[in-house]
Amino acid sequence: MNSSLYQLWLSRLVQFFREPSAVFWTFGFPIILTLALGIAFRNRPPESAKVVVEDSPQAEAVRATFAAANDIEATVQAPDAARTALRVGRADLLVRPGTPITYEFDATRPESRLARLMADRALQHAAGRADALAVADRLVTEPGSRYVDFLVPGLIGVDVMSSGMWGVAYVIVEDRQKKLLKRLIATPMKRGEFLMSFVLMRVTFLFLEVPVLLAFARLVFDVPMRGSVAVLAALCLAGALAFTGLGMLLAARARNTQTVNGLINLVQMPMFLMSGVFFSAARFPAVMQPLVKALPLTALNDSLREVMNEGASFAAVLPRLLYLVAMAAVCFGLALKTFRWT
Repeated sequence: MNSSLYQLWLSRLVQFFREPSAVFWTFGFPIILTLALGIAFRNRPPESAKVVVEDSPQAEAVRATFAAANDIEATVQAPDAARTALRVGRADLLVRPGTPITYEFDATRPESRLARLMADRALQHAAGRADALAVADRLVTEPGSRYVDFLVPGLIGVDVMSSGMWGVAYVIVEDRQKKLLKRLIATPMKRGEFLMSFVLMRVTFLFLEVPVLLAFARLVFDVPMRGSVAVLAALCLAGALAFTGLGMLLAARARNTQTVNGLINLVQMPMFLMSGVFFSAARFPAVMQPLVKALPLTALNDSLREVMNEGASFAAVLPRLLYLVAMAAVCFGLALKTFRWT
């Protein structure tokens, strides 16, 4: 390795480990976030549907029918109180006894639609309706389908993105603002070597932070790894290069940390919200999907999930991997061309 490049890489490494906050945000925070969200959204027994029965002469009989169903939690309330409970979300469904029985619910809430089906089934069976077909239930709990299995690849993607941008763009601009870059002009070091030192630093930390998070997720939540570790490593490397290049490009001209803070947030926030970190990107309307799919974090997150949860092959994720590599090359080239020391 070139001597000046090695010294730059080593200095970045030492500088990082001298900052406890940087170590925490790189290694500790993703683990804490995984633990908190994994516990909060763990698999739990099905919750009872919350039904409120509007008070009337038939209300108690309806409530007793629901109580016998075991999976419906029903109470009888006065009309105004029942509507208030439904409006503020304390109840999923309001049942108004009579002929016909009226179900009042918010169709945009999945739990309300489910409560309506459960309540109607209980009342219809109590009235003598028989099922036309015999059915059997087979309950399964399979790692890979839980929320934590969806979450961990997204957190890896966010970690790669944030480290590549904050760990590069902010540091470069901070050194420029402190006039430290100005001192490097007089050295025989080349501009490309300076920028490449950040690439090497990010690759070094990539193979430290990702295994730590994967090992924690495996030990604590039994998150599966159905695909190849080598393919996963290649994706993480391509993602790290892409976001490091993007961070360099953002820092190429910014003169102060306030400016680069705004640029980083401007670029990161759409990806943080739209790239399927905490919920599926498929929730966005079809008209937005081309934009969502074009985001580099979407390509990384989708590929990581396919490898970890579905066992996708290298060929299956190759187009997105090449997209990340191409983005890294373009961003690094533009950063190299536009970078200034002062």
